[in-house]
Amino acid sequence: MALKLSVQQKINQDVLGVVRKSANEWRVLVVDQLSMRMVSACCKMHEIMSNGITLVEDINKRREPLASMEAIYLITPTAKSIKALMNDFSNTSDLQYKCAHVFFTEACPDELFNELCKSPVSKFIKTLKEINIAFLPYESQVFSLDSPETFQLYYNPSKAGSRILNLERCAEQIATLCATLGEYPSVRYRGEFDKNADFAHLVQQKLDQYKADDHTMGEGQQKDRSQLIILDRAFDPVSPLLHELTFQAMAFDLLPIENDVYRYENTSATDVQEKEVLLDENDELWADLRHMHIAVVSQKVTQMLKNFAEEKKMGSSEKASMKDLSQMLKRMPQYQKELSRYSTHLHLAEECMKAYQGHADKLCKVEQDLAMGTNQDGEKIRDHMRNIVPILLDQSVSVYDKIRIILLYIISKGGITEENLAKLVQHAQIPDEEKCILTNMQNLGVPIVQDASRRKTQHYLALNRKERVSEHTYQMSRWTPYIKDLMEEAIEDKMDAKFFPYHSAVSRGVMGGRAPVSARYGNWHKDRAGQTNYKSGPRMIFFIIGGVSYSEIRCAYEVTKACKNNFEVLIGSTHITTPEGLLSDLREINSGM
Repeated sequence: MALKLSVQQKINQDVLGVVRKSANEWRVLVVDQLSMRMVSACCKMHEIMSNGITLVEDINKRREPLASMEAIYLITPTAKSIKALMNDFSNTSDLQYKCAHVFFTEACPDELFNELCKSPVSKFIKTLKEINIAFLPYESQVFSLDSPETFQLYYNPSKAGSRILNLERCAEQIATLCATLGEYPSVRYRGEFDKNADFAHLVQQKLDQYKADDHTMGEGQQKDRSQLIILDRAFDPVSPLLHELTFQAMAFDLLPIENDVYRYENTSATDVQEKEVLLDENDELWADLRHMHIAVVSQKVTQMLKNFAEEKKMGSSEKASMKDLSQMLKRMPQYQKELSRYSTHLHLAEECMKAYQGHADKLCKVEQDLAMGTNQDGEKIRDHMRNIVPILLDQSVSVYDKIRIILLYIISKGGITEENLAKLVQHAQIPDEEKCILTNMQNLGVPIVQDASRRKTQHYLALNRKERVSEHTYQMSRWTPYIKDLMEEAIEDKMDAKFFPYHSAVSRGVMGGRAPVSARYGNWHKDRAGQTNYKSGPRMIFFIIGGVSYSEIRCAYEVTKACKNNFEVLIGSTHITTPEGLLSDLREINSGM
């Protein structure tokens, strides 16, 4: 579970800790978009201040000159960020800061490095290092490259010209993840999507470069069993379309949560307060509840509140309500922080249930039947149309929800005729500008319009997978994301090499993990004093190009928890997505049809 911790310690030791402050000397920390999100995810402000930082500023915004203070730049080595750095020192008579300590998140390209050396800023740079953290540690077992644009570049034919540069950057970012965790994994990929092999090759090249610089990468007990498995989004197009009823997935699907911030109105006897809460792992209650089914979340929060009240001798009714909470707050204001958290999650659970009972409940049964191919009694459904037509005709169901149903139906059939597609669109009254979402799914390699010549086995369909009857507790949550099967197969060494080949002919476990010869340029980036290595058991790292859903994220935790042989499963993607996010991405694709 070292992902966030390793990034936090690396920032504290290899960036803030390297530039030691002298007595009474404070510095400014300058960040760009990725590094700001990275720092925010891992470090608290008091930790940053304890390292002598008095101010955190965005490199892309206008800032007040502080010519008497030194600045620590933690930035990505992109043209935009490097140009902003050079601009800060372009006028030597009017400097932004006294000097610069520059830390790049990853390897700086030659041409940008040369440009930096030739500019006036070179005279003011006191420190210049790469720290090799170019990813966002979203959760303890989840990472993001914060690169939603990759979806278009990977799946949109009209964007092919910009693809290679973007994929090289993504490969570098993944390599920094592995370097941070001390992993040198065998690289595998889904072989049924052609571009995956090329991307796997790029990733392997970057990993070899990092291994050449640091021969300890991949050393440790059973580390030769670690794998990095690259997937395109078509490996399972079902999971990101379904209405999920576990707390985190449901909240992010049904409620307007932006940048992980939940906003709500807290009504007390005297006034209405606007509240903003960040849903992250610093909130232990959220971390405990997020993967639970919504049916038990409210009961669980109520029971936890009751236990807390009894422990603090506050008194509480059997079923705590918002009114009880406000009364407790008045009586015991010293527990405001804890009680506010209970209040937040009761609100959140209630809003989820309102949205579910308002419209999602009638969709969930049909979606589950389509995904599973069977009804709740396990009987095969012969005519899905009887179930889906009433929803398509229902004026109260949103266009995007209808599109989700249509896509699930088409996927379950392995594609349909253009004539039948036109009828479904007509029944559902899908506007012209939204029709492309359906056909654009073909760009991902998902069968939409029938084509006998391109027919492939859909491994993710329930009929092609192992049964999980004993795991199904709720009728509306019978589907298990396909990635859970893959995670379990990878750990048990049962993943089919025909469909998920290794980039090299054999895995590292057979090769004995030979280290490559360094191919990196120069030596200026090699100083890694104080670098911390994080040793653990082997890891399975799954990377999805084009967005990972919250239901798939949950699987990484479930499989790790159930694993008896010391494996940890990490999951990451170009970005974290929701059903609406996926449909919006599909809408933007120019399919050329």
